[in-house]
Amino acid sequence: MAHRGGTGDAPENTLPAIATALSNGAEALWLTVQLSRDGVPVLYRPADLSALTNGQGKVADHTLAELQQLNAGWQFKQADGAGGFSYPWRERSLPIPTLIDALNAIPPAIPVVLDMKALPAAPQAAAVAHVLDGARAWQRVTLYSTEAAYQQAFAPYRQAQLYESRDATRLRLAQVDLAAQCNAPVVGTRAAFEISRKVDLVETFTLGEGRSSVNARLWTPAAVQCFRQQGKVYLTAIAVNNVDDLKAATCLGMDAVLVDSPATLRPLRDSLKLPLACR
Repeated sequence: MAHRGGTGDAPENTLPAIATALSNGAEALWLTVQLSRDGVPVLYRPADLSALTNGQGKVADHTLAELQQLNAGWQFKQADGAGGFSYPWRERSLPIPTLIDALNAIPPAIPVVLDMKALPAAPQAAAVAHVLDGARAWQRVTLYSTEAAYQQAFAPYRQAQLYESRDATRLRLAQVDLAAQCNAPVVGTRAAFEISRKVDLVETFTLGEGRSSVNARLWTPAAVQCFRQQGKVYLTAIAVNNVDDLKAATCLGMDAVLVDSPATLRPLRDSLKLPLACR
């Protein structure tokens, strides 16, 4: 899966990113959605427009017309070979695309994950559902969010395919890895979490607390076995951006990996000699 349409190879969540990811062999696209002030779902991830564009403020504070006057590639930089960076998209117009623009640009056979990034959840869910209805795209789209409110917001749409809440996935992983307990999801569940993740362990004392930070691999063989204890579930490893993580995800039997640069990961994937010598 190309994360944000392939954020490592082109300006993220844009039509050129989508085209580049597909040309680099991406088999699915993970795109980020927010809602404009006039209720149009658009592709954009950060909280402020200044992070990626030549504008500023929240997406929700601007109309679609205002958003499309901005350059979504303004902050995208590439190494120039001399130790510096260039900004190749500053001389070109690259508007923030709408969700329907993106769906129209993606072949119907390519799965799409829509990552909901804004609150409140209900208005955005309704607007996204309206687009998916019109495009007849429910079957090729799965919905994800770090905000559990979207589980409830999409509940009225029976055709909606959702990842389980991130809270639920994190708790299942922690129970397996820290307590040797398995709370398996129902068959057909979709779950996603980072292949590695910085985790803070907090211990509360009478006079304060102690904190230990570790770079944890919560997807372990035991965790995968637990998730699939009841039957088939669909597991995605997020942030797989080097060959070691790719090998780990392959050995774990993950169904999908979320990568920033399909251009980089494709040759690494093709170079793997299967079956791997997994421990």
